[in-house]
Amino acid sequence: MTEFFKNNRKKLFKNIEDSSAVILFAGKAPVKRGDENYPFTPDRNFYYLTGIDREEAIFVLTKNNGEYGETLYIKRDNGYLAKWIGANITPEEASFKSGIENINYIDWYNDDISSFIFKNNIKNLYLDLECRDITSNITPSVAFYEGFSKRYPHIKIINVYDIIGDLRVIKSDYEISLMRKAIDITRLGIEEMMKNSRAGMYEYEIEAYFDFILKKNGVMDKAFQTIGASGKNGTILHYSKNNCKTNDGDLILFDVGAQWGYYNGDLTRTFPVNGKFTDLQKKIYNIVLEGQLKVIDAMKPGENYSRLNEILKEHYFEELKKIGLVKNFEDVSKYYYHSVGHFLGAETHDVGRYKDRVLEKGMVITVEPGLYIEEYGIGIRIEDDVLITENGNEVLSKDMIKTVEDIEKFMAKAKEL
Repeated sequence: MTEFFKNNRKKLFKNIEDSSAVILFAGKAPVKRGDENYPFTPDRNFYYLTGIDREEAIFVLTKNNGEYGETLYIKRDNGYLAKWIGANITPEEASFKSGIENINYIDWYNDDISSFIFKNNIKNLYLDLECRDITSNITPSVAFYEGFSKRYPHIKIINVYDIIGDLRVIKSDYEISLMRKAIDITRLGIEEMMKNSRAGMYEYEIEAYFDFILKKNGVMDKAFQTIGASGKNGTILHYSKNNCKTNDGDLILFDVGAQWGYYNGDLTRTFPVNGKFTDLQKKIYNIVLEGQLKVIDAMKPGENYSRLNEILKEHYFEELKKIGLVKNFEDVSKYYYHSVGHFLGAETHDVGRYKDRVLEKGMVITVEPGLYIEEYGIGIRIEDDVLITENGNEVLSKDMIKTVEDIEKFMAKAKEL
């Protein structure tokens, strides 16, 4: 495992200019209220390079005259507080987990950085300046940038986010093994919901069976907040209240994911709460499933990522025209209004640019076609996680049932027990 983080640092080193430093921050959990904080989760770019999941840690990588340097800064021994919140990581533990030999304390950080920049005539500083929302909270990297750029206006600031993002797009065998585990536990959770689903239950009651399986299997965190949408709620893409009562004849859409070793699974299954699809539900479901299979069949190295969505939309147009829902190609967007998938990894919507991207071996991509027909009260999405291989692909979630026949058979058998 340590070799994985070491290799990631070496790859980053090759992608930065000489006379440079990279500084990354683990982050800190925000205050929830009073003396309670939200649960901490490390910045994923920081974790990708260090394997350290402790608050306020800082990683510095340097490239000067072609020579490699790295230092990890951690908090000091927290003494008596260890009895209340647990002990801080020790230098020995940090070095063992990360493979970084040079471990210093955070209170040395400012002096170390200033001295290094001055003595080595550093010309470039790489920071993770990701910002998806102009109104979002200032990150530690942006806060550092604001102070640093005033004191060192001669040093060029470079955003390292896209550089690391491109490295993270291609998954290693180690990363794929973690995702296999997350996906398999996700599968077990969905199966448990199918087994215990009954008409008249609240969405959150069915969801509780998923949560139980995750905890039972040692999962500490979900990949994202569960979407459990029955009936008409299934036409809302990111419905997450999960507080409505199901009715006999409803479909329920569960978009769920377990997280393992900070890597995620992301699966969606739609099934009838009473275990039996109606004829209309079956017809719409099979249109979605056929579209998904067409997209998966096209996934191989060299295929344009954008082509996958076009394949699905062309399929929808032909099939929805047959049942009278659309007349023109543009009408498809009334019932399908999101992309067919996204990168998956240490983040559910993982880093990496999609525009004009060609599929490559090692990418993991979700395939999640959906149809949302409000006038029918039907929302259906089917999602699997697909690894691009040398000559094609592997569906990492292939063990999760998804045909109408298999779902009905599975749920009928569960009700007999």
